[in-house]
Amino acid sequence: MSGEVPAKHTGLRRVLRGPRPENVPLLVGRACALVGLLDIAAGVFPRFRHSRMHALAEVLPGSFGPFAAALSLSAGVLLLLLAHGLKRRKRRAWRAAVALLPLGAVAQFSYRHSLLGVVISLALLAPLLRHRDQFAALPDPRSRWRALANFVLMSAGSLTLGLLVVNAHPHRMIGDPSLADRITHVLYGLFGVEGPVDYRGNTSWTVAFSLGALGLLTAVTTVYLAFRPEHPAARLTEDDETRLRALLARHGGRDSLGHFALRRDKAVVFSPSGKAAVTYRVVSGVMLASGDPIGDVEAWPGAIERFMDEARAHSWTPAVMGCSETGGEVWTRETGLDALELGDEAVVDVADFSLAGRAMRNVRQMVKRIERAGYETRVRRVADLSDAELDRVRRAADAWRGTDTERGFSMALGRIGDPSDGDCLIATAHKQDPEPGEFGDLKAILHFVPWGTDGVSLDLMRRDRAADPGMNELLIVAALQAAPRLGIARVSLNFAMFRAALARGEKIGAGPVLRVWRGLLVFLSRWFQIESLYKFNAKFRPRWEPRFVVYRASADLPRIGFAAMQAEGFVTLTLPRFLRRGAPARRPCAHGVSERGARAA
Repeated sequence: MSGEVPAKHTGLRRVLRGPRPENVPLLVGRACALVGLLDIAAGVFPRFRHSRMHALAEVLPGSFGPFAAALSLSAGVLLLLLAHGLKRRKRRAWRAAVALLPLGAVAQFSYRHSLLGVVISLALLAPLLRHRDQFAALPDPRSRWRALANFVLMSAGSLTLGLLVVNAHPHRMIGDPSLADRITHVLYGLFGVEGPVDYRGNTSWTVAFSLGALGLLTAVTTVYLAFRPEHPAARLTEDDETRLRALLARHGGRDSLGHFALRRDKAVVFSPSGKAAVTYRVVSGVMLASGDPIGDVEAWPGAIERFMDEARAHSWTPAVMGCSETGGEVWTRETGLDALELGDEAVVDVADFSLAGRAMRNVRQMVKRIERAGYETRVRRVADLSDAELDRVRRAADAWRGTDTERGFSMALGRIGDPSDGDCLIATAHKQDPEPGEFGDLKAILHFVPWGTDGVSLDLMRRDRAADPGMNELLIVAALQAAPRLGIARVSLNFAMFRAALARGEKIGAGPVLRVWRGLLVFLSRWFQIESLYKFNAKFRPRWEPRFVVYRASADLPRIGFAAMQAEGFVTLTLPRFLRRGAPARRPCAHGVSERGARAA
């Protein structure tokens, strides 16, 4: 008989042996979170401390001695904070847990003489020590913003828990203090000062110590985060950029998003041979790559392997935004990740473009109307603009931006007119006014980055609020008409999210599920440029190239989506513009399409 074990028995053996080692951090993190919640409940609710669960809760680490309520709250909050780091296999979280759990066991035995408390502490400590090699992740990039975020979140949490503590003793409360008095009592208590609410017996001490512990915990964690050394995110060095430009010079025609790898707020990993590279940014623990790897396709697996090694070393969640179908196939084959179609990129072949015909009637009429209004266009390489004109373009692009921060990550360069970007293309619209404005006759700007030697990819679209509608259509047509003399054969326009669903959902015969999905997308288009970008792109009769998001598990998609929104600039921690010293007010963009950076929203 063969010595192989049937699959069903293999599963049983796995259960009997316990969880897989790679799952231990997740299980330990969940256990710490549960312990933390029980500690918080034991510290807040007096009835809970006298319920049937009291026998378990009071022997948990941090729930002993005369100050049980205050220590339970502190231990509960700390364990909840620690649980996230343990789930992500962080080495520092492991060190903190290994140091805290023995202290909890000693305190249980010294103050309560509780053997059960010692057993629980050691039971949590045992898997940490046994599987210490699983907790080897390096720290994330961090800045002083983490301290501010901690202060805001901890203050809100302390205020909420403080109100629960104050209201958890209604029968011992003297009088009937108002909600304002209770909030005042919490705020005073967080600073260690007695407030207007009073209780009978020793309850006042219990409440005071609990509030003081919450306030101290908020202060200590904020000070720690503010004064610990910064670990800034990696940036492109001059050498990295030089090597990337060399790869783009040889292989840049493969992907329209290749030039966006030169954003200087990205980091890069190269294949062992140096013939391929993957650029990325780390946002909220997600390692976001964008587009396809740069360089020789045969060397892509080496660069992807380095990318995944870096993600494992820091316990980051790997993800790729906007890769092509070829890129998605290589990513999924080499890593075992999954891919999901995100939308389609509009690509116009210059040789096939014409304003003639019924299909282009609306665009043709709009362009002619604007030209009759006195507008003229100029399409040039960045290297052909004078320094004074380039400076004017930069200032206008910044002033006409519709948001407080520059948006874009996977499909935006983030700069205009850099000396190293002389091959970029700028299309501008001009009109002489009786009273020239701040930027003279300049009315609208389109900026394109190189796509190999015979293509360009749209970077941003900006226009003066006072200019006539249709500036973007005018400049796209001007760029397409000027493309042959500039040696350009293909132009990549905006990215349309879920374009296939929008297109198929409006056709006859579309099923009910597809129609509901399209209806939801149309509804969301009130706040996000989904349907409007699709319809804008469709005006130019492009061919559609699908783009994909690559991810590890379906459960990671919400986290990846939020990280992508942060990277693209839709979620930011920067101060509002009106609070910045000397910052002029931003005027909103008048057109539905503000910049290519918005196409990945």
